[in-house]
Amino acid sequence: MHTLPGPHQEELRSAPSELQVPFHRAAVGEEEVQAVSEVIRSGWLTMGPKTFEFEKEFAKYVGAQHAVAVSTGTAALHLSLEAAGVQAGDEVLLPTTTFTATAEAVTYLGARPVLVDIDPDTMNVDPEDAARRITPKTKAIIPVHLGGQPCDMDEIQALARVHHLRVVEDAAHALPSEYQGKRVGQISEFTCFSFYATKTLTTGEGGMITTHNPEAAERMRFMRLHGIERDAWKRYRGNGSWFYEVLEAGFKYNLTDFQSAMGLVQLAKSDSMRVAREAIAQRYTDAFSSREELVIPTVREDRGTSWHLYILRLRLDRLKKDRNSFIEALQRHGVACSVHFIPLHLQPYYQRAHGYQPGDFPRAEGEYYSCLSLPIYPGMTELQINQVISAVLITAAEFRIVRAVATNANPIA
Repeated sequence: MHTLPGPHQEELRSAPSELQVPFHRAAVGEEEVQAVSEVIRSGWLTMGPKTFEFEKEFAKYVGAQHAVAVSTGTAALHLSLEAAGVQAGDEVLLPTTTFTATAEAVTYLGARPVLVDIDPDTMNVDPEDAARRITPKTKAIIPVHLGGQPCDMDEIQALARVHHLRVVEDAAHALPSEYQGKRVGQISEFTCFSFYATKTLTTGEGGMITTHNPEAAERMRFMRLHGIERDAWKRYRGNGSWFYEVLEAGFKYNLTDFQSAMGLVQLAKSDSMRVAREAIAQRYTDAFSSREELVIPTVREDRGTSWHLYILRLRLDRLKKDRNSFIEALQRHGVACSVHFIPLHLQPYYQRAHGYQPGDFPRAEGEYYSCLSLPIYPGMTELQINQVISAVLITAAEFRIVRAVATNANPIA
């Protein structure tokens, strides 16, 4: 019989539905409600003063020279690649272990997403595999900071310098994360953040691009609003003019003052929310690190993660059932989980459009079939944290392969 951890053993067995732990719950409250209400009362509802304040404070927070607020993280990637000069026929390197938005933004420009295998230790893009896939058509590389842990940026930047590539970081998970003492957002020419509902800072939907390139920042600012010159947003204010000029065929990617007001409140809480997630991650790591069936996340010594995700991996050779069965068992114990991510080369579109197929990226596939993401968000209660830990340990014990123990007993004695 296995001993169940934590003080709530009987509750876990008897009533999991009453203790349901959602995969995520946004840390929003009355402060955000008040901030949005003030915008409504101001009468200015779309992009305006609050958005520009949000950009200024965000740039200061991550240590960037410029920040450009946009409607989504996908829009941030698209605008960055466009400003970097990616065009039809170009190739852009990115890991197969990512969400489709990373690659689809490349296709918006008529370029080809060239998938790269991962480092099985961190599950981030492998710079050596990226180097093998560079051709004369390669224009840029998109390192994705999976779960919040920064990629090997020294190696990636070195690769970019040698091959004259533009670097566009996908930092959708990486606020706030650090690499060698620098906060993500100040390292590369372009860094793209997401403020989707499940992210570490949320505005419901939204995104931000940081850059040290003033010309690129200026281009992205007018391309986010139909390619109209920068101050056209003022034309409905008392000090504005009805006259405007369309400089480029741009996009409708602006963020609203509603969202920016919420973002400012969230930004002020960003450090404390990270501390809360880090504490939960430590609880998980302490509980799981001694179990041979489980592999805890690796965090390299020279970097710090936002702990957007806690990706637990299973030693399938030591379990009687697969990852999907493990997730189903956790759900029966009242714990919701997710998987990050289904590699892009296993998705029908990327197979059909770009010729990828199963087996192309063996390390990414191997980690995909063994990984699951556990709930980790600031509002988790002690009861919920204990429930997750107990559910994982119970399931690991139930699924564990019990190996026979050899003895040296003499049968004749």
